[in-house]
Amino acid sequence: MRTLSLFRRAQSASANLAILAAFVMAGCGGTAPSTPAPQTTGQLPPAATAITIPTLPAPSSATPSLILATPPPVPAGASTAACQKPAALTPAVTEGPYFKANSPERTSLLEADMSGAPLTLTGYVFTADCQPVANALLDFWQANAQGQYDNAGYTLRGHQYTDAAGRYHLDTLVPGLYPGRTEHIHVKVQAPNGPLLTTQLFFPGSTENQSDQFYDPALLIHVQSSGSQMQATFDFVVSAP
Repeated sequence: MRTLSLFRRAQSASANLAILAAFVMAGCGGTAPSTPAPQTTGQLPPAATAITIPTLPAPSSATPSLILATPPPVPAGASTAACQKPAALTPAVTEGPYFKANSPERTSLLEADMSGAPLTLTGYVFTADCQPVANALLDFWQANAQGQYDNAGYTLRGHQYTDAAGRYHLDTLVPGLYPGRTEHIHVKVQAPNGPLLTTQLFFPGSTENQSDQFYDPALLIHVQSSGSQMQATFDFVVSAP
């Protein structure tokens, strides 16, 4: 009996050793399970989500960024500033890409159903010795209230001449913003037979003035009233023969 018992214990131990050996062989000599390669079907896997890059909205130019105070009124027909000899010439500013020659002669650039805040701009053209310049040419062009220029026609474009006292009068509207520029009005001014001045006029209180590379505080219009129709003035000083 003792011999049989020892035999059975040896047999059981042998079996356990065989199982252990098989386990070790599987762990040492086996290979890691392979991951199936993704199938290329031309479509995203069901769990994937396509990425949509958001589109930034275009800058709005419908509402001018003017913050205007209302200064005391200026008497009708009076110059906005006393001309002192010698007067500094009005600074020149780039023409820009939107000038068109042969604009119509008119003192009002307003048309029916035109949106925007009306603006009346008046003033004088002087020489450096403060002499008013009669029959001086002024050619204006500008963007509409949405910051767009009419490059096909002559909307918001026109030229005129000063009267015998050197005065001009322009009825237009406040131009809108467009990327990179503050509100401004382009103008060319020329005394008879004198050199041509190309410049721009700017609006006080505009939040975009300081970031505009062409802005010059010497070219700010003088706002008299900012009610339903803005009243403003600006005097030009030009070279004359």
